[in-house]
Amino acid sequence: MYWYELMQLIRQFELKAEEMYKMAGKIRGFFHAYVGQEAIAAGCMTATQPDDPFITAYRDHGLGLAKGINANAAMAELYGKATGCAKGKGGSMHFFSKEHKFFGGHGIVGAQIGTGAGLAFAEKYNGTDNVALCFFGDGAARQGMLHETFNMAMTWKLPVIFICENNHYAMGTSIERTSNVVDIYKLADAYEMPADKVDGMIPELVHESVARAVKRAREGGGPTLLEMKTYRYKGHSISDPQKYRSKDEVDEYKDQDPIQKVLKTILENKFATQEEIDAIDTKINTIVEESVEFAESSPWPDDNELLKDVYIDQNYPFIVD
Repeated sequence: MYWYELMQLIRQFELKAEEMYKMAGKIRGFFHAYVGQEAIAAGCMTATQPDDPFITAYRDHGLGLAKGINANAAMAELYGKATGCAKGKGGSMHFFSKEHKFFGGHGIVGAQIGTGAGLAFAEKYNGTDNVALCFFGDGAARQGMLHETFNMAMTWKLPVIFICENNHYAMGTSIERTSNVVDIYKLADAYEMPADKVDGMIPELVHESVARAVKRAREGGGPTLLEMKTYRYKGHSISDPQKYRSKDEVDEYKDQDPIQKVLKTILENKFATQEEIDAIDTKINTIVEESVEFAESSPWPDDNELLKDVYIDQNYPFIVD
């Protein structure tokens, strides 16, 4: 039931946000929807602990919601309002919540891969048993940052899970056109890093693979690369005409919709009644609609916020032990 409710929240939030962008003109800038990839967020959440830090790229709304950023703060951030999860300063591509151990939301392709290893290093240095989950797309797998980070993570046995959300297209370019290695998980072989390929449209399989990798990391076994084969139903960004793929291809993947798969499992096993499912749907719709009302009524950031959270105070006491 948790998976269904979380995935429905992500799906309906994204669809409403897209509506407010296109129809109402309330959201500006870039916008990258997570629609179709919800099973990855769901499976990762049940395989981890609340204090495990997550970091991702600019397709970040879904994972931010999964980590606990509430819909009001998420929608307000899309609107650029002061009540947003990044005080209205980040927008769609830069969600952030230290409270929920969600460290972005990064607009530079592949930059979060190195930062994800840095989060893992911090956890190891501080003696916690937390494991960092670092998400990136198939396009970011072509960045040099990945190789430098993989080498360092394996050398230091950092507690980090690298998760490639392979939705088949880096913007509009397929993997087959950019690399001789089309199975991304094989990139780990050069560093003797454990790796696996996972059906990212099935939350059960996502959960199992992440749980194994997290267990290994908590026990000091170091990093793992997981290639999650998934698919985005929407374009790369909201302005993408999607001329690089056919409607038939998109419809074929929609037939494998992760939310419908989970719903079928729930009903067939009588984990819930249709009435209980309907109640969840109603609850989610209310949450999403209220998030729009919250964003609409929230204030814009004050002008005096412009340089805050950008530069550190020059009088800040730097202490080196």
